[in-house]
Amino acid sequence: MMSCAEARARWLGAGLLGLFLLPLSLSLEVSVGKAAIIYAVNGTEVLLPCTFTSCIGFENLHFWWTYNSSESSRTIIDGTVKNEKSDPRVRMKDDDRITLVGTTKEKMNNISILLQDLEFSDTGKYTCNVQNPKEQGFMHNATIFLQVVDKLEEVDSTVTVIILAVVGGVIGLLIFILLVKKLITFIIKKTQEKK
Repeated sequence: MMSCAEARARWLGAGLLGLFLLPLSLSLEVSVGKAAIIYAVNGTEVLLPCTFTSCIGFENLHFWWTYNSSESSRTIIDGTVKNEKSDPRVRMKDDDRITLVGTTKEKMNNISILLQDLEFSDTGKYTCNVQNPKEQGFMHNATIFLQVVDKLEEVDSTVTVIILAVVGGVIGLLIFILLVKKLITFIIKKTQEKK
């Protein structure tokens, strides 16, 4: 049987463990949207989305975007956000073609970037990194892949249209057969009632 002191020690241990895990459960979340790959045409511009949410708020939040290709890896933009009422401030930008278009006002928490005058060499992984000092400096990130192409390919939907037409035709035929059957049984029933 457990003594009162042992029971208190267990409750104290569980409480301390809960306090340790609390910041992790209230942590920052970073998102680049639902698309894992973005296709963009050479010479155009593309928006690389990044938003973050924090349950405990933020102060002096640090963010940076990194670019990784098969040949190189580098930080392309680096900045801070003082608090929820101020817009992001860029501290370093690697390329003049990159523009920070995000805002943190009205709880949008957007640190997206616009990449202009795309080149084929821009193809690669772009990672949005966010670090919140209020969360003991834990770093969170999300990655999106950019593929720069000559032109966007139209998806040929001929096969899909054919399949839908066949399925629709079969369903229509079944409905027609059921209506004809119903009509024939109705006629037979009426002729039997007259006799």
